[in-house]
Amino acid sequence: MSRIVNVGAAQMGPIAADESRAEVVGRLIALLRDGAEAGCDLVVFPELALTTFFPRWFTEDIAGHDHYYEREMPNADVQPLFVEAARLGVGFCLGYAELTPDGHRYNTYVLVDKAGAIVGKYRKVHIPGHADDEPHRPFQHLERRYFEESPDGFGVVNAFGGIVGMAICNDRRWPETYRVLGLQGVELVLIGYNTPLHYAPDPDQNPLQSFHNNLVMASGAYQNGTWVVGVAKGGIEEGVESLSHSQIIAPSGQVVAQATVSGDVLISARCDLDLCRHYKETLFNFDVYRRPEAYRIITEQKGVAPPSG
Repeated sequence: MSRIVNVGAAQMGPIAADESRAEVVGRLIALLRDGAEAGCDLVVFPELALTTFFPRWFTEDIAGHDHYYEREMPNADVQPLFVEAARLGVGFCLGYAELTPDGHRYNTYVLVDKAGAIVGKYRKVHIPGHADDEPHRPFQHLERRYFEESPDGFGVVNAFGGIVGMAICNDRRWPETYRVLGLQGVELVLIGYNTPLHYAPDPDQNPLQSFHNNLVMASGAYQNGTWVVGVAKGGIEEGVESLSHSQIIAPSGQVVAQATVSGDVLISARCDLDLCRHYKETLFNFDVYRRPEAYRIITEQKGVAPPSG
C-alpha cells in the first residue's frame, strides 16, 4: 500500500512592515482552509511567514528589530492558526523569527501535526548576507546581523507517515543540506524562502534566480530520492521584489506542481513517499555506492585550498 501525503505549498505575497500579526495570521488561516478544501494533510508556509523581511533594514541597536521576533511558539497572536489546524485536521510548517529566553536569535521553522502539536523544529544553518551596515546597497540583506547560525544541524522527524526534514532559504543552495537529510532516510524536505531578485554582490545572477531555485531543489530531490517542497514569500514587499515560483518536486527531480502567479496562493500535490525507494534502492543506494573515505575533505575543510606549486 502506498504512503500518500497530500501536501500544499502555501505561497504568500508581500507582508507590509506595519501589517499586524492578526492580519497575517488571518491570511495563513485562509491558506490553511484552502489546503483543507484541497484535501491536504500538510500545508507548508514560507520563511518568516509572520512578518516582513526585516533584515533589509539596519538598526544601530540589534534589539531595534525585536518586535519582529516570537518569544514563544505558539503565542497568543499565532494560537488561532494552531486551533484552526487542529479543527481542520491539517498539519502545517511555519517559518518565523525566534528570540529565545536566553537572548539567541534564530530563523526558525516548526512542524505541526494534524492535532496542532509541534512535532519538529529547525533553525537555519546557512545564514547569507552581511552583518555590518552597507548603506550603498539599494536595500540591505542583514541576516548575519539579526540571526545566528544554528548549532543543531539538520535533523529529521517521523511525521505524516514518513521521514520529514526541514531547511530554510539559503540552505537549499547547499548540497550538504540534502545529503545530511538523505543519510537519515528523508522522504519529504520542506523549504521556505524569501529570495530577492536583485543580488547586490553579483547582479549578473539576477535573471537566473528562478532557474537556480529549481536547479538546487530538483538536484537535491533526485540525488537523495526525496520529495522537496519549496515555498516562497514573493512579490514586491516594501519596495523589494522577491522570487515566487513555489514548487513541489518529485524524487525524480520533476516539478509536479508550481505556482504561476505571485501573491497568496496554494498549490498542492499527491506525494507518494514510496516513490523515494525508486532512487534510494537503485542509483542512489548509499549502502552500496557511497565512499565516505573519499569525501573527508567535505567535513575537514571549510574554505577552498588550491594545490600548491
